Amino acid sequence: MNDITTLIVDDEPLAREKLRMLLGHDPMFRVVQECSTGREAIQAIYAHRPQVMFLDVQMPDVDGFGALNSIDLVTRPLVVLTTAYSNYAVQAFEAEVLDYLLKPFDEERLGRCIRRIKARLLQSTPAGNAADTFHKTSDAIDRFLVKSEGRILFFDAKEIDWIEAASNYAEIHTGSQSFLIRHTMNELERKLNPMQFLRIHRSFIVNLAKIRGVQPCSSGEYMIRLQSGKELPSSRGYRDNLASILKNAI
Repeated sequence: MNDITTLIVDDEPLAREKLRMLLGHDPMFRVVQECSTGREAIQAIYAHRPQVMFLDVQMPDVDGFGALNSIDLVTRPLVVLTTAYSNYAVQAFEAEVLDYLLKPFDEERLGRCIRRIKARLLQSTPAGNAADTFHKTSDAIDRFLVKSEGRILFFDAKEIDWIEAASNYAEIHTGSQSFLIRHTMNELERKLNPMQFLRIHRSFIVNLAKIRGVQPCSSGEYMIRLQSGKELPSSRGYRDNLASILKNAI
C-alpha cells in the first residue's frame, strides 16, 4: 500500500495539531492539507482527491454533514468524523462514515481507527475484474444501522439473507428478523459489494453466500432457494446477472 493521503478538517487549531501529531506516528499517513471550514474542505477534496478525511462536525459556514452532502460519491474519501458530541452517532452511521471519534480521543482509540482505514483501503486493491466495479471503497455499504422498538441496532451486511423492495424503502431480512431502511433498491444495488450481493429481480437482492440452490423454470427464469428455505424468483430482466454467477460456478 502506498502513502495514505489524508485531509484534516477542524476549526480548532489545537485539534488539528494533535491529530496531525498522532497520525505522524504512522509513516503511511501523509496529510495533504488542513482546513478550518467545511467550504475549504470541499475545495481541498476536489483539489487533492485524498483517500481519507478526518472531519469535524461543528464548523463555521458549512458543517461536517453539509460538506459531505456537497461531495459526489465517486470523489468522496473514507470519512472519519471527529466531534466532542455523541448525539451525532445515528446521523454519522446514516451518512455511512467509516468511524466516529469522540473528542478527546487518545492514541489507542485512533490506532483502532487507523486499522479500520487500512483494512478498508486494502479491500479496494484490484484483485480481478470484479473489483473494478467499485469506484471508491467508501461507496460500499458493509454495516447497517436500524431503529427497532426504541433501540438502535447495528449489524454487518454479511448477516443479510435477502433484501426486498418496499416502495421508497427496502426491507432487510436477516434470520427471523426484518427491518425497514431508508434506501431504494437501486441505491443498494449500487452500494452493496457486488462480490457478495446480486440483484435477481426488481424487488429482490440476495446474499450470494446464503443461496442453497438455483432451479431453472420452463419460462426461462430461475427460482432461487436460500439456506433458510425461502424461495425468490429471478426475473428475465436480471437473468444475465444470475447467468454470470452460474457460469463462474461451473
